[in-house]
Amino acid sequence: MDRRLLYEGKSKSIYEGDNDSTYVMEFRNSATAGNGAKKAELEGKGELNASISAVIYDYLAKNGIETHLIKMIDATHALVKKTEIVPVEVIIRNTAAGSFSQKYGVSEGTPLKNTVVEFSLKSDELGDPMINETQITAIGLAGKEEIDEMVRQALTINGLLRALFDRSGIILVDFKLEFGRYEGRIILADEITPDSCRLWDKQTGKKLDKDRFRRDLGDVMGAYTEVFTRLTDEK
Repeated sequence: MDRRLLYEGKSKSIYEGDNDSTYVMEFRNSATAGNGAKKAELEGKGELNASISAVIYDYLAKNGIETHLIKMIDATHALVKKTEIVPVEVIIRNTAAGSFSQKYGVSEGTPLKNTVVEFSLKSDELGDPMINETQITAIGLAGKEEIDEMVRQALTINGLLRALFDRSGIILVDFKLEFGRYEGRIILADEITPDSCRLWDKQTGKKLDKDRFRRDLGDVMGAYTEVFTRLTDEK
C-alpha cells in the first residue's frame, strides 16, 4: 500500500488517510496470543476479520451507534475517521470464561447474574493490566464523563450484539471494545471480530473465536468462516 505507515499493532496496521481527518486501517493475517508470545500467520484471516467487522459495524450504525468506520476500500483495508484512541479497553462479560474464571474461581461457562464491565490499560509493554475508574481518572487517561459514556455505549452495544449473535445461533460470552475521541464525542473504534470476542455455538458450546488459536484447538479459520457465514445468513 502506497501510504505512510503510522502504527503497526498485533493484527492491524494504521496508515495515513485521504486527508487530515481519516486513517486507513489494514486487517492483517497475523494471529497472536499471550501478549504476542505466540504468533502465526493465517492465510485469509485479515480479509475474513475485515468482512466480519464490517458486517457488525454496519449493523451497529443502523441501530444508532456511531463508529469510526467510513467505508471498506477493499477486502482488507477500511477508511476510518481519525480518532484519538482512549488508552483504555472496555471489557464486557456475560458468561464466566478465560481470565475471569481463573481469577475468581468461577467455572467456565457459568452465566453471570449481571453483566460485568471491566477496564484494562491499553499497553502491550505492561501486558494490558486491569485498571479501575479512579485509577483511569487519577492518571489522566480519561475523564469521569468519558468513562460513563464508554460504559453506556458498551452496554448498549452488548444488548445489540447479544441479539444479533443469538439469532445466528451463537452465545456472546465476552468481548472488548476500544473507543476514540472524535470532534468532541466518544465513538466506537478499532474492530469487533472473533479476535476480540468469545463466541460459542448455542447448541454444542463449540468455540468459534480466538481461543481456538490460544488453546491450540485447531481449525481457527473454519470457526471464523462459520461466524461470518452465520452473520451474513442472518443479515
